[in-house]
Amino acid sequence: MIRFEYVSFTYPNADRPALDNISLHLLDGEFALVVGPSGSGKSTLLRCVNGLTPHFSGGVISGGVTVNGLDPIEASPKVMSRHVGFVFQTPEAQFVMDRVEDELAFALENAAMPPQEMRIRVEEVLDLLDLAPLRHRQLDTLSGGERQRVAIAAALAFRPQILVLDEPTSQLDPKSAEDVLQALVRLNTDLGLTILLAEHRLERVLPFVDQIIYLPATGSDLVQGSSAQVLPQIDLTPPLVQVAQKLDWSPLPLTLKEGRRHSLRWLDGRTIAPKSHSESPPAGRPYIRSEGVQVAFKGQTVVQGVDLQVWPGEIVALMGRNGAGKTTLLKTLVGLMRPKQGQIVVDDQNVTGRDVADIGRKVGYLPQNPGALLFADTVREELAVTLRNHGLPPQHAPVDPETLLAELGLAGKADDYPRDLSVGEQQRVALAAIMVTCPGALLLDEPTRGLDYRAKQQLIDLLQRRQRAGAAIVLATHDVELAAIAANRVVLMSQGEVIANGSPAEVLGASPLFAPQVARLFPGTGWLTVDDVCESIC
Repeated sequence: MIRFEYVSFTYPNADRPALDNISLHLLDGEFALVVGPSGSGKSTLLRCVNGLTPHFSGGVISGGVTVNGLDPIEASPKVMSRHVGFVFQTPEAQFVMDRVEDELAFALENAAMPPQEMRIRVEEVLDLLDLAPLRHRQLDTLSGGERQRVAIAAALAFRPQILVLDEPTSQLDPKSAEDVLQALVRLNTDLGLTILLAEHRLERVLPFVDQIIYLPATGSDLVQGSSAQVLPQIDLTPPLVQVAQKLDWSPLPLTLKEGRRHSLRWLDGRTIAPKSHSESPPAGRPYIRSEGVQVAFKGQTVVQGVDLQVWPGEIVALMGRNGAGKTTLLKTLVGLMRPKQGQIVVDDQNVTGRDVADIGRKVGYLPQNPGALLFADTVREELAVTLRNHGLPPQHAPVDPETLLAELGLAGKADDYPRDLSVGEQQRVALAAIMVTCPGALLLDEPTRGLDYRAKQQLIDLLQRRQRAGAAIVLATHDVELAAIAANRVVLMSQGEVIANGSPAEVLGASPLFAPQVARLFPGTGWLTVDDVCESIC
């Protein structure tokens, strides 16, 4: 079905290949997961399957690619679109129309499909992805999970034999991610669709896949096989697998159901004192304070009377389902949206209604789409632009730009064009650009999107250094593992309101939706992270 034979690919003006001598083989009807470090070439590999690489990217490709009996380079993306459905990392980027039903019909209309056949196919995909109740909805009113399902439905309208997805759950809350993955399992099982997806959050996907394709960063061979075969050979593994390896559980559990069988046997007869997560209450005044903030969007109230305080030296995880109001609240705190009611105080100054540039001198904001902050020709110049906008010459930067890039794993990318980088690398470039002035507060919206486990740990280390230096940090995230490791406090939102505010153990530990894997493995112990387990048993 899909075969790569000694494939190498180099982007224009790049000094090293994005893919280096890659060979792999996928059978008809398989569900395969592509994993690897950020920047290892996962998105490039996926785009080779339908010819987007090299037709739209340019560059030099060698070796052979065969997909459903066709060569994607000779056939072109137009022909391959009938065989391969493709869903990008950001579903909004591929939307053309305003309504759900119109979006599903758009590609079919362009292919001059007869109206009756088009209607049948639209109805099919609406039913397949449980989208019939949303058929007349505006796309910009849908949640992240609903948009992702619409993007998948649009890709399926041509009835392809293969579906390729690039990080389909990266912007989704745990429940929405599960809904999307269950839909993919149904398509794979019931229709025999071959599915190839790239994903960094392995804890979400592992239970569903038939095999893993591991792309190393450099210098090593591709590894392909079942989850049980591949996971012991790589260091990018979810908490469940890390715990199992540390405790020598065999066979290696791949699902929480399997892991709980091991944990029950392991806990039997052991006396475990529940871990205390108590912390001293913050002292002094909060650096950011919102009081009764209410925000409306398109005539609807999306943030309702939110009171929030964030102290210097504190990391707060802002969590909740897609559409809960997290992004709107962050945009309001930094001045990108104006509150209908309430006030916002930053560093003891009321900034309600103040100019965004003025607030930005005290508060750094990283949006979900890092490309919104990238304007320069090189990574190094992105940081220089920020410094110039703040009236700071590079030699007087609060933090050395080169050191900051090295801390974010970008030292080798300093002269690269930012938009040629992977999404995870773009995320880190944008983060460096807002951190180079050392603002008193950082508001980060989904900062681990596109980051592998190692890059995520580098980000956590950097944020904790800024925390120790006195920065107030808010992370709007669906990454429960990030919240468990990094946050001092979790604020949970629903329908625009704060419904919970407390320590990660209090808010996440017993949650059926937001509990991290370790808490599910060892309920009642107070353990949230792999480090908690190791500290308690050593």
